[in-house]
Amino acid sequence: MEVALIGNPNTGKTSLFNYLTGSYALIGNWSGVTVEKKVGRLKNRDGLLIDLPGIYTVAPLSKDESVTSRFLIDNHFSQIVNIVDASQLERNLQLTIELLELGKPVVIALNMMDVAKHRGMEIDRLSLSKLLRVPVIPIVARSGRGCHLVSESLSASAADRPHTFRIDYGSESERAISRLSLFFPESGVNRRWLAIQALEGNKDARNRIQSETDRNDAIEASCDLRKALQENGQAETVSDWFYQIRKKYIHEIIRQVVRHREEMNQTALSTKIDALVTNKFAGIPLFLGIMYLIFHITFEWIGNPLSNLLDAFFSGPLTDWTRQALNAAGVATVIRDVVLNGIIAGVGGVIVFVPQIFVLFFFLSWIEDSGYMTRVALVMDRLMQLVGLNGKAFIPLVIGFGCNIPGVMAARTIEQPKERLLTVLISPLMSCSARLTVYSLFAGVFFARYQALVVLSLYALSIVLAMLMAKLFSLFMKKETSVFVLELPPYRLPNLRTIMRSTWDKAKGFVRKATTFILGGTILVWALSYFGTAGANVPLDHSFLAMICGFLAPLVAPLGFGSWQAASALISGFMAKESVVSTLSMVYHTAAAGSLTESIRQSFTPLQAYSFMVFTLLYIPCMSTVPAIKHEVGSTKLTLFTMGYCVALAYTVSFIVYRLGLLAGF
Repeated sequence: MEVALIGNPNTGKTSLFNYLTGSYALIGNWSGVTVEKKVGRLKNRDGLLIDLPGIYTVAPLSKDESVTSRFLIDNHFSQIVNIVDASQLERNLQLTIELLELGKPVVIALNMMDVAKHRGMEIDRLSLSKLLRVPVIPIVARSGRGCHLVSESLSASAADRPHTFRIDYGSESERAISRLSLFFPESGVNRRWLAIQALEGNKDARNRIQSETDRNDAIEASCDLRKALQENGQAETVSDWFYQIRKKYIHEIIRQVVRHREEMNQTALSTKIDALVTNKFAGIPLFLGIMYLIFHITFEWIGNPLSNLLDAFFSGPLTDWTRQALNAAGVATVIRDVVLNGIIAGVGGVIVFVPQIFVLFFFLSWIEDSGYMTRVALVMDRLMQLVGLNGKAFIPLVIGFGCNIPGVMAARTIEQPKERLLTVLISPLMSCSARLTVYSLFAGVFFARYQALVVLSLYALSIVLAMLMAKLFSLFMKKETSVFVLELPPYRLPNLRTIMRSTWDKAKGFVRKATTFILGGTILVWALSYFGTAGANVPLDHSFLAMICGFLAPLVAPLGFGSWQAASALISGFMAKESVVSTLSMVYHTAAAGSLTESIRQSFTPLQAYSFMVFTLLYIPCMSTVPAIKHEVGSTKLTLFTMGYCVALAYTVSFIVYRLGLLAGF
């Protein structure tokens, strides 16, 4: 049994997927969180559940919607769970009808019943089930209420009972549908449904016809039908006509199953909040103020004290206990050094920042789940239009603050190819959580009283530079008509369980990366620092690492940090930005100054430290992000160009920052 989970964007698909499979996937209170299909095994059932990107119609507009369209046309599944937003029933039923026309068994999960109730809607789900001739199950996916009934309604034998659903689209349309249906072979796919999709302009359906017949009958039939509709004054396009027919059908359903009563005050409150947070003058300053408050709490109230305690544990008791245990066991000197000076000093230097990562993601998850982040995208639309993008492109950039990889992938939700490419090209400039370890280290040493402001300036700088580069790149691209359609989700009191699970998942990923990928890089860096031309355990300045990075140090000297230690950290940062801190922890571990923070304080000035942070922010996508960029742009040249321009931009901006700082007397 393979079940497809399909619905409009932001209707709770992923929440239902997590409940039915017992797994965990990213949840966000905005559209575009799911950009590729996710597969999970149903709990207590013999079957798979496939979570597909949200769509408003089967005919795709963006790359992520094409995933769903092609999946439906391939038809390698047995039944459908169509999740429907009960508070937006009329709009959601447009997709429901298209799915019913497919002929597969359908179960409707009527989600957000609590929101519908607050909006004064009472839905007769039994009448709705009778009219559509499919099971309709009311649920609240965020809390799991009613979700078990969805699982119980799924049946392995359902595929043997095809669902027949048909709407009469008028004599002209029906003739075109019948004519086109003849070109599809009996392959298990509903030929009428494919014909309707092809007439409406679904490129995937038309490609299906052309691949099987090597003819363009779909385009010809669609053109003939459009002319007939225009001559009769019925509609300008075929898709408009089909939409009108479905809308009339839906209106009749709504009339019979929905009763409106007095609306609660929640909508009025939402309107008042929107008037403030989406205000064209106050919206952006309010967003910056919220981010400053989050950084202030992260670094100065909660995160830093916890990180200091963890750092004291790693550098004190853990190191002492480990040294005593290794000495007692008679372990060889080289092994003892790699454990103490490599693993504990390097990996431990990254792990100490877990509290800050956890606190930051907790608050970011909070504002995402509340529905506020989509409002920020709306506010940013005016600014984004100035650089050749629209507000929808801001969402992948915000996702990139967590990790650049899902940020790059989220660009699939953008309909226009030019804007999608621009978003991918500038996504590596977003300050991901891995860079936060570098900010925490240097800001904690040099800007203790202004950590939140310094970190906020780096995030703001990443956005400003991304906008400037988008404007520059757009000058060399063909102009396109921009389409900005963004659904504002309802405000919700964030679900603490969801937030904690999301935060834990991200923090766990950070720790896993530090103890696997970064661990390997740490051991390699330690080996280069331990061996030299004179053999093993050489002075650090005579190691292979110092020799290799000594050639690169003069190149970054104009930026203020021309030491081989800084150069070595930047090289390892290509593997993962967290490796910058782990490398610094190792190369300064045996320094005469003692602790890492003291070594950093003696090796950098505040201006040099800020220049170093700016360079780390911009200089190159990490090794894991590069394949994601290559996959999205489909070009090795563009991928190399992205890496190259990031390095050039980092060098230029860091040079300007450092030189202006010197002129200002810092």
